[in-house]
Amino acid sequence: MPISRERKQQYFARLVSYLDEYNKIFIVQADHVSSLQFAQIRKALRNEAQVLMGKNTMMRKVLTQYVRDHPGHPYELLIPKIKGNMGFIFTNKDLGGVRTIVQNCDVPAPARAGVIAPVNVKVPPGPTGCDPGQTAWFQALNVPTKISRGQIEIVSEMSLIAQGEKVGPSQAALLQKLNIKPFTYGLAISHVYDNGSLFDAAVLDLTDDDLIRKFITGMNHVAAVSLETSCGPPRVRSSPQPSVARDSTRTTASEHAPAASMGSGSGLKRMLRTRAPFAAPYHALAPWPGWRRARRRRSPTSCC
Repeated sequence: MPISRERKQQYFARLVSYLDEYNKIFIVQADHVSSLQFAQIRKALRNEAQVLMGKNTMMRKVLTQYVRDHPGHPYELLIPKIKGNMGFIFTNKDLGGVRTIVQNCDVPAPARAGVIAPVNVKVPPGPTGCDPGQTAWFQALNVPTKISRGQIEIVSEMSLIAQGEKVGPSQAALLQKLNIKPFTYGLAISHVYDNGSLFDAAVLDLTDDDLIRKFITGMNHVAAVSLETSCGPPRVRSSPQPSVARDSTRTTASEHAPAASMGSGSGLKRMLRTRAPFAAPYHALAPWPGWRRARRRRSPTSCC
């Protein structure tokens, strides 16, 4: 049934108002989500966020017109993501908290024939409650079974469906007979828009400890390259290395010792400010012409 012109205008005005009011947006996929589940999600997100679904052509048209009215607006990043059974969740609250609310609304669902499995499905061992007359049906699916106490019992755990495979009719019937609901369906967050930046939803899984660890690892790599390639005084980039930081601290501390001033701290600072005092020793270590012949003439017992 086509949407009336009046309802389209109401939808356009609603989407534009959300674009003006909110600066954080979840791009969600709504495959296999029922209308009842949508109502539960909207209720859970009350006073936290707004869920907006609609036809892709209508959403794309509104965003395109919005970007034309606001040239250079980062909302243009959202236009290529409008495809498939998708929608928007608008919010100004904490992204992690809103995502937790959305994920808590996921519900278990049975495996239906023809559906692509989002996860690996395994059949656990144990009694099935089926009579021995259905043994041939289990054998057709290569399920290891035995008869125990008048019923069929699965001997060992079996991998039934791999992630990404299409669920077959026999597999769906087996899971239904065993009362197994292997899948969970809900609004799946694919991308996140936050104040002009668009990134994958997996970024929200990073904690502060993860960011600090990655930053320290990058600093260590830069310091290692600086130590390997430099042939002069210690540099700021090499300070993360424990040996350089420790030796530099111990050396420069002598200048500030109240009772044992060695008078060399100021000289050390002058040497560190320029590479000239260090250039001569490093260049002096370079091999001279004929150094290989001198090395061969050296006695094996001679000292270095």
